[in-house]
Amino acid sequence: QVQLVESGGGLVQAGGSLRLSCAASGRTISTYFTGWFRQAPGKEREFVASISRSGGSTAYADSVKGRFTISRDNVKNTVGLQMNSLKPEDTAVYYCAARGALESWNYWGQGTQVTVSS
Repeated sequence: QVQLVESGGGLVQAGGSLRLSCAASGRTISTYFTGWFRQAPGKEREFVASISRSGGSTAYADSVKGRFTISRDNVKNTVGLQMNSLKPEDTAVYYCAARGALESWNYWGQGTQVTVSS
């Protein structure tokens, strides 16, 4: 199994940037597809971005496309999410997730709070 720990959340003004990081332990992250999800108060958890095991393929929610960039470093066993041009509606708890090739997202971090003030 892989354990995931997020960091890098915080409070930022609209238009600002934050970089989230997800550190994996237990198994090498290169074994897994990884992604970021978020959950705002009173809303369901939603997909933000994902990246393939090699890092060669990425996918983004329409709401963050062009503003967020997902990356991974299989040597350092980390996954990152660079968030630019942040908006108040990006406020949420952000979760790092991982899955095997034919599995659902079944490994989750504890989440990190991102708050964007207007």
